[in-house]
Amino acid sequence: MDIQAKSPPSPHATSPAGFGWRRVRSRLSLPLLAGGGAALIVGYLSLIVLIPMAALVSHGLSVSVHPNGAGVEFWRWHVSIGLRTFWRAVTVPGARQAIWLSLWLSLSVAAINAVMGVAIAWVLVRDRFIGKGLIEASIDLPFALPTIVAGVVLLAIYGPDSPIHVDLFETWMGLMLALLFVTLPFSVRAVQPVLASLDLESEDAARTLGAGSLRTFFSLVLPSLWPAVLAGFGLAFARAIGEFGSISLIAGGIGRTTTASYYVYNLTQAFFWTNAAAVSTVLLVISLVVLVTTNVLSRRFQRRTL
Repeated sequence: MDIQAKSPPSPHATSPAGFGWRRVRSRLSLPLLAGGGAALIVGYLSLIVLIPMAALVSHGLSVSVHPNGAGVEFWRWHVSIGLRTFWRAVTVPGARQAIWLSLWLSLSVAAINAVMGVAIAWVLVRDRFIGKGLIEASIDLPFALPTIVAGVVLLAIYGPDSPIHVDLFETWMGLMLALLFVTLPFSVRAVQPVLASLDLESEDAARTLGAGSLRTFFSLVLPSLWPAVLAGFGLAFARAIGEFGSISLIAGGIGRTTTASYYVYNLTQAFFWTNAAAVSTVLLVISLVVLVTTNVLSRRFQRRTL
């Protein structure tokens, strides 16, 4: 019987020193990878989010760097001038009206879609019917469709030459309809996966004990959905308050239907860049406040349901 010669094992593979080196190397590689990943994320976010936001706020406050004015008194004077300019830009009647219109429209749209998002998600998760796939695809349509196309469609259907004789041109109802269209996916897609993951046994047990459908929903299902509903509300609000494309045609852009985004557009067309940046900064702050508030409330509801 032939005996095949075997190559001697590597000393690094068998010796305790070899095992120790591999353990040390794996322990060193994890912090290096984590540090590199954190640096990549921070750099990417800084490039596309943080730096543009800082530039927007700086331009809105009229803050700029002057090489011959590095003293403390100069900076106090310069910032005070910037704050006064900012305040004048956002408190003129046109800016106040535009910001208020965008604010209450966005809150209303986010609240309506929060309710309708739960209802639509419930039907899509719990029911089976013909055309369900088509409805699923139509909900995501605002993500793929350019919003200006939605504005063209809304103007054609609800404009002065409406085939159904419903004229919503230059009305707040037309603005709300356009914003409802573009923000619906945020509410539905935030609630749908949470609703699909819920255990049905507790609902069946509640019905067995005599609880009706409404009581079962409000007592068992809705508390579990609140974090997702709040998350969808915040995303829908942030999208609505800065929306421009879908409302640009049906709003008209003049008078009482001028939203904050359209007001900013008009300022840029007149080369009032500082005023445009100031109003944009207000929209940015409002969106951040709403998003942070909804995130905090969502986490609190999650802790209560655990």
